[in-house]
Amino acid sequence: MAAPRSRRAGGLDQPLDRSRSLRPSVDSERFGRLSERVARGIGSWAFIMWMTIAIVIWLAINLAMVEGAPDPFPFIFLTLLLSLQASYAAPLILLAQNRQTDRDRVQFAEDRARTERLLADNEYIARELAALRIALGDVATRDYVRGELRDLAGDLRELLEEESAEEVPPSTPPDAGSADSQ
Repeated sequence: MAAPRSRRAGGLDQPLDRSRSLRPSVDSERFGRLSERVARGIGSWAFIMWMTIAIVIWLAINLAMVEGAPDPFPFIFLTLLLSLQASYAAPLILLAQNRQTDRDRVQFAEDRARTERLLADNEYIARELAALRIALGDVATRDYVRGELRDLAGDLRELLEEESAEEVPPSTPPDAGSADSQ
């Protein structure tokens, strides 16, 4: 059974990466996701509520204890803790905003490309429609054909009436005796 490989990227058969330095390498994607979670948490009403409750409890404990309070009246330690929290929160919030700005920039570029494709498609369809309209200008429409057929039918009726008028001999008066016998 083979032993599971260690998490190291290279083995003994791989040369060492010479670009290593004393600076620690940071996975910017993982750190960015963490900064977004922290910024989302700090920017919530729940955080404000819990922070307010913690500060009120801190103040109550230190004001209630007359002798031996851990943080007497000027509350220097509380100020230090709040300053420390703010000094870490501000850069994390800025990192989260930068990541959001980058995502917005990518989304804007994709939207612009999609809009350009849609405009090109619309222009193509408009050109095709114009070409079809021009081509249909030479094609007989249903109304045109009906009108022409009506005119031809009228002309045929007139011709038939003229021919029938020429073929019929002049009419003879009807027999008076044959009408009475019926």
